[in-house]
Amino acid sequence: MLKGILAISGQSGLFKLVAESKNSIIVESLDTQKRIPVYSSAKVSALEDIAIYTYEGDIPLKDIFKSISDKEEGGQSLSPKASGNELKAYFEEVVPEFDKDRVYVSDIKKVLNWYNSLQEKDLLDFTAPEEDTEEKKDSEE
Repeated sequence: MLKGILAISGQSGLFKLVAESKNSIIVESLDTQKRIPVYSSAKVSALEDIAIYTYEGDIPLKDIFKSISDKEEGGQSLSPKASGNELKAYFEEVVPEFDKDRVYVSDIKKVLNWYNSLQEKDLLDFTAPEEDTEEKKDSEE
């Protein structure tokens, strides 16, 4: 679901990986559909590699998105423009065990912004990973 979706430092919004070249990658903005080159000097993060700190370890971003989707029944989350206290309270409902010392309000805003953006573009599909897991279990038996 999050494969090929990127966040680029200094750029607003999310991007989809389109192509790779020798010293750059070509990405397409999910908002404007414009394609731009991103060079190796840019800080690029794949959403599938991002996790949120908890007291017991880390939770992958896709699991956080699933929790938000379950809470909102597939709809939009709380607005990232809400107050810091509202954002913390909302995030605590979604991920009760998140590390309040290491997860900042700015992190919560990013997560909610990304979730809303992906949900709006209908890019959140929580059934596919579970089916892959089931297929692997069946083939191992």
